[in-house]
Amino acid sequence: MIFLFSSKYAILQGMKLVTHNDRFHADDVFATAALKLLLGDKITEIVRTRDEEVFKTADIVYDVGGEYNPEENKFDHHQAGFDEAQKNGIPYSSFGLIWKKWGVEICGSKEAADSINEKLVQVIDAHDNGFPTHEKLDDSYSSYSIDGMIGSFGPTWQEDNDFDTRFFQAVDFVTPVLEREILVAQHALLALPLLQEVYEKMEDKRVIELDQYIPFGKFFRDKEEVLYVVSPNKEKTQWRVVVLQEAKFVNRKDLPVAWAGLRDEELQKVSGVDDATFCHRGLFLAVAKSKEGALRLAQIALEN
Repeated sequence: MIFLFSSKYAILQGMKLVTHNDRFHADDVFATAALKLLLGDKITEIVRTRDEEVFKTADIVYDVGGEYNPEENKFDHHQAGFDEAQKNGIPYSSFGLIWKKWGVEICGSKEAADSINEKLVQVIDAHDNGFPTHEKLDDSYSSYSIDGMIGSFGPTWQEDNDFDTRFFQAVDFVTPVLEREILVAQHALLALPLLQEVYEKMEDKRVIELDQYIPFGKFFRDKEEVLYVVSPNKEKTQWRVVVLQEAKFVNRKDLPVAWAGLRDEELQKVSGVDDATFCHRGLFLAVAKSKEGALRLAQIALEN
């Protein structure tokens, strides 16, 4: 069955995409979204089929066809002998194979493409190939995965099996998600030279002072001497002391135990900082109304 994009996506310029019909998963849905961002108005049709004769007429074939040949724009990963994998060993899905070829072009830089690959592409590749990505504490619950979310677009047993319509509903849902993730990655890169400049200027690099809101993310993770980052919100109505972590929820140096979970007057009394407003009970975040207050909290934590 052939689906034409609405006028906001397509004018007749001849690009024909082919993927498989029937049930769909996150990899073929996100692969389609990536191709939409890459090709835009060049796409005239997307065909969902397993007809090998149709494959011959396509410009790009993905997640079907039994062949991986990036030079000929064929991106299947189900065939015997396929052994392409990410550097960490996660086998590629169709999304990963398409991202491998065109991710840099879609994002505008290798750094942004690598960030999306780490954050999103590998997760989808892993799940599609049976690799767990969420560690559970016990079996009393299950994590909600991206693939599970995409699965909710499929018809239930009480609905007509109109997989094609629902596939494109899923594509329309995830395309702006992928677009936003790319923008987030691009904007995060803009912060790197600013963060590097601040880092180089700090004499005592145990506490980094940021005078404006800048997403510092992973920038300080490989700088072992950095313990705390003092940073404002965009409006500068509050200032945070953020504890650097070696791993998720493993603090390099906890904030004082006596502050855990306290707010406002209680925290002010215990800390001696008169505009302190909050300390997380996990001891990885404290907040004050002023930069001076946040810096004082950080200094006390250093000496604690």
